[in-house]
Amino acid sequence: MSQQAGYSPSFKRPAEILRMRRKRARSEGVSSGGRGAISSPCESASISAVRPFSTGPLFGQGRSGGGVKRRNPFASIENTFSSPAKKKVFIYSDDDADSSDSVKPGGSAGVEGEKSTTRTLPFSERLLQAEELSKDVPGKKPTSLSEDDSLFEDEDLFQEERTPMLKSPQAGAVTSIAAPACVEYPADWSLKTRLLFTSLLPFSWAVQPRATEEAQGLTQHCRGQYTTIPQSIQDPRTSAELRCGFQQCLQFWQHPSLSWLSLFPRIGAERSFTGKNVPWAQDMALQQSLMSEWSVSLSSLYSLLKARLCPYFYVCSYQFTALFRASGLAGNSNITALLTPTTRGLREAMKADGIEFTLPLLEERRKSKEQGSTTHNQETDGEEEETQSEASDKEDDDDDGGFSWLTEMGVQDKIKKPDNISIKLHKERNSVCLDHKPESVVCVSGTHTFTLINFLINCKSLVAGAGSQAGLPPTLLAPTAFRGATLHSLKARSVNVKTQVRAGYQDVCSLEVTGPIMPHSLHALTSLLRPAQRGGFSTALYTHEPTAVLNTHTTTREQTKQAVELDGCGLHPSTIQQLQEPSTLGRSPLRQLHLNNYSYTWKS
Repeated sequence: MSQQAGYSPSFKRPAEILRMRRKRARSEGVSSGGRGAISSPCESASISAVRPFSTGPLFGQGRSGGGVKRRNPFASIENTFSSPAKKKVFIYSDDDADSSDSVKPGGSAGVEGEKSTTRTLPFSERLLQAEELSKDVPGKKPTSLSEDDSLFEDEDLFQEERTPMLKSPQAGAVTSIAAPACVEYPADWSLKTRLLFTSLLPFSWAVQPRATEEAQGLTQHCRGQYTTIPQSIQDPRTSAELRCGFQQCLQFWQHPSLSWLSLFPRIGAERSFTGKNVPWAQDMALQQSLMSEWSVSLSSLYSLLKARLCPYFYVCSYQFTALFRASGLAGNSNITALLTPTTRGLREAMKADGIEFTLPLLEERRKSKEQGSTTHNQETDGEEEETQSEASDKEDDDDDGGFSWLTEMGVQDKIKKPDNISIKLHKERNSVCLDHKPESVVCVSGTHTFTLINFLINCKSLVAGAGSQAGLPPTLLAPTAFRGATLHSLKARSVNVKTQVRAGYQDVCSLEVTGPIMPHSLHALTSLLRPAQRGGFSTALYTHEPTAVLNTHTTTREQTKQAVELDGCGLHPSTIQQLQEPSTLGRSPLRQLHLNNYSYTWKS
């Protein structure tokens, strides 16, 4: 038998010591003529209930016959595991509930001949059980025992049978309330560069598809066809529909396409172009050819968007990103376009071409300020009239540059005035502060989106004139095919890792997807993994930060919900339904997405 910590090889086994003790007690009882018999119910209850052990005289030494002083060979056993040797606890016996005369901690009398049927448990479990029972069962009376007394229980010394711990009625009531299931999450219009799915179930079915499965997935994507995925999949590796659907989710269309260059992202991507072969940098004829093909592709995309055959597309320039959405998406009844980030020069050029646009974030801020100051303005109507007169005077001064007082003094020729450009910049300092910030996002809707397409085609500053991206047109991304587009696929790989948990290490399976991930791809992947991972996985989403503000709410009160048919755009009906809802994320994109028991939770 393996030796317990704290024992010495010279010590006897506890079972042998107990056997010798019972034998000694029987022999003394016979020789003394019943000297060990119980003399009174009070003494019986005290002895059976409280049996402290010490190196001094026995507890019953004052009775006839006296006691024998002996040393406890296990006095230091409990000290090996816990510092205090005498820890008092209160436990309950099975018979205490039926008897009103059971022993109390103070040593009150009990029924004669009644025996305790408590089971011996480790001290930590007895302490927890005593606390639970003292709270939840106030009718029971506690019995005082010492931690050291568990060594000398006759029958159940080392039989650590764990009794079930009682729970309060309140605890059961809380766990019985189930949270409402959320089967969908809000649409995220920002572009993602990486998705990391983690789950306890493997993703081995998602990699290395068969040639027939890959071909069928490509065909379904090009034709806009979708197969029904069963809600419960026993073995995902043998499900051909699941593997074909996964290949279909990874496809997207792009223009231009250069195999040796990664054309997404374009903002802040000068390092990825450094040292690469760019033959068009010094060849003007090649640059004109690239721009001509790009113009045809952009016009084709807008025509498909207007006919609701393409739900949306992105224009990724080295300065800004534009999102064009068909009518009926994001709660808008007209075609809308969002550009971010913008500069004062770009906004002035758009105004010069007759493009009407709004600044949604600035309008929201202005409305919030107006609502907050409505009460204050009503109380100070007289003060406002004075400030308006002062403001009109200032505007009159601004017309002549604010230097009319120099003319009155006759020193206008001796002081150098600032030029008109400096004066104009001073007046527009607030708009200049918006440059390259999320607040500079502009929204164009209706027929002005067609004017914006012509503006982008003819804009000279759309293409970089110097640097590593010089002469390269912007990248066009779309979920459906268009003229001059090339079919690309997102990269996916599965890795199994070990993560540290409380009890040790746990196997966690991960699936990584990289590339320009558009909203429809994110929704299609999560819808596919939902039955494949049996309703449980977590996702970390890595956003292309300049596009995070594309989730801005653009729906106005004047717009009414109209049933717009988008069945021919090539997306799954559930994806279309999600994209039709108004954006609720604001400036914050999705950062984390969790699916637990087929219910979504997210963090932005």
